[in-house]
Amino acid sequence: MILGLRTVIYHVPDLQRAKAWYSTAFGVQPYFDEPFYVGFNIGGYELGLDPDTKGVAPGTGGAVAYWGVPDVDVAVQHFTRAGATLKAPVQDVGGDIRVATVADPFGNLVGLIENPHFVAA
Repeated sequence: MILGLRTVIYHVPDLQRAKAWYSTAFGVQPYFDEPFYVGFNIGGYELGLDPDTKGVAPGTGGAVAYWGVPDVDVAVQHFTRAGATLKAPVQDVGGDIRVATVADPFGNLVGLIENPHFVAA
């Protein structure tokens, strides 16, 4: 069911400033750059910047790790049956990539990502 860790997303209140900082700090330019999301390929993993801070605040506790799954709908059902709570329903974020977020019984956020373009090393 779980394919491995794929993406970590940081929620940022100023996307342009964060994009500039992460580009400089990591020495790479984003491969995906839209007003709703900026994605970097860092050593075969994705570092994402999300300007939407309504659901997850920036700062400590504001990062969500996304675990790769072959089918995000099936994964959401599996995790909710196991006791997780749906926090962000399945959504298509472009390029046939779909994500969802659940919370474990202890309140930790678990991101699920179906990304047919990701090739494990």
